[in-house]
Amino acid sequence: MSTAAPAPSKARVAIAVAVGNFMEWFDFAVYGFFAVTIGHLFFPENTDPLVSLLSSFAVFAVGFFMRPLGGFILGPIGDRYGRRAALMISVLSMGISTTLIGILPVYSVVGLLAPVLLVLCRCVQGLSAGGEWTGSSAYLIESTPTKHRGKFGSIISATAALATIAGSLFALFLNNTLSDDALVSWGWRLPFLMAAPLALVGLYIRMKLGETPVYESVAEQGEVLKKKSPLVDSVRYHWKQILLTLAIAAVQGTGFYYLATFTVNYLTETVGFDRGPALGMSAIGLTVYMVLCPIAGALSDRFGRRRLNIIGTIGYILLPLPVFWMMSNGSPSIVVIGMVLLTMTQSLVSVTTVVMLTELFPANNRSSGSAIGFNIALAFIAGPASYIGTWLVSATGVETSPSWYLIVLAVIALPFLWKWLPETAGRDITTMHSAGETQTVVTAKGGDRV
Repeated sequence: MSTAAPAPSKARVAIAVAVGNFMEWFDFAVYGFFAVTIGHLFFPENTDPLVSLLSSFAVFAVGFFMRPLGGFILGPIGDRYGRRAALMISVLSMGISTTLIGILPVYSVVGLLAPVLLVLCRCVQGLSAGGEWTGSSAYLIESTPTKHRGKFGSIISATAALATIAGSLFALFLNNTLSDDALVSWGWRLPFLMAAPLALVGLYIRMKLGETPVYESVAEQGEVLKKKSPLVDSVRYHWKQILLTLAIAAVQGTGFYYLATFTVNYLTETVGFDRGPALGMSAIGLTVYMVLCPIAGALSDRFGRRRLNIIGTIGYILLPLPVFWMMSNGSPSIVVIGMVLLTMTQSLVSVTTVVMLTELFPANNRSSGSAIGFNIALAFIAGPASYIGTWLVSATGVETSPSWYLIVLAVIALPFLWKWLPETAGRDITTMHSAGETQTVVTAKGGDRV
């Protein structure tokens, strides 16, 4: 007779997932806003200001490049010891490393130790983020009724938008209410210190969670991969799913980074808006995106993941050029309309990607398999997107040139998705599958073709 603990409530699961995801993206927004201040405080004062800024952004990029390693570590933990264990580790390590940034001594106090400590904290943040998104996706989707996975999966995408809005606006609030001396002295530390209570709340909630029904079933059937590496097993038997994950995550991640960070810099540096109005327009766009995510989730439950993801990918071929033309127009209303068009496409690819991270892989190495392709895509394709977009404008002088990166990625991904991306809506995610075995899929209405 099974002695598995009862499944956690849907509300508790949603909150547990939201807290960790919120922390990750709140830090992402805050660090980007205070990059100039951090560059000034943590690097030699006699360095050229541009060098300090680039050094600060390089430290920012370290977090991206550590994501694959974090996925390689936390993914197998989720498969070996349970989804909850991986989530507890990720929220605790994210909370500690982010809080430590808020209390680090600066260069004028400890010299070169300051940037070294900053890099170490960013490394831990990257490791944590590498397991947070895919781990949260697995836990949330495995705890959700089959016919509502899309709607519940939208929580992850919507929370990322909410955290980016909150981080940016809180940083802007500090910038507008504190004097320059206060901001440089202690004000910039406040957003990072907020991670401590958030981490404690997240850890407490996640400690109270039971395991997902799917993982309990895997464990009861003796299918937990403890004698061999789930990571090696994923690469050996599920490389096609990993490549598909890389393709969908590259489009999804790049699109979100453009919306979350690049558009603000584009509107200020290229179009000529002040920082405040640019952040306001970005917040409007992200708010619309946040509202669209549960709608996209419901549509994917109704019509399937494959169809909506491909429609979104085609949207990223057709829309970026006119959207960047609209944003370069200089009219706030036209800018917002352009951003809203982009959010419609982004909501489709984002929510379907979240759900397919779970549905594409077998239950016994799901955390490991999804973490590989997703984190490689975010680290090496989506992560540099803001810098590539900025470089394109600088190198070509063409204000719409940042759209080219999005278009090229979507053009490359589309043929692979069209040919090989299966319909996963309705799939039995409790099963384990050996090499070459075809998974049974109960397709959503509309079948598995576009």
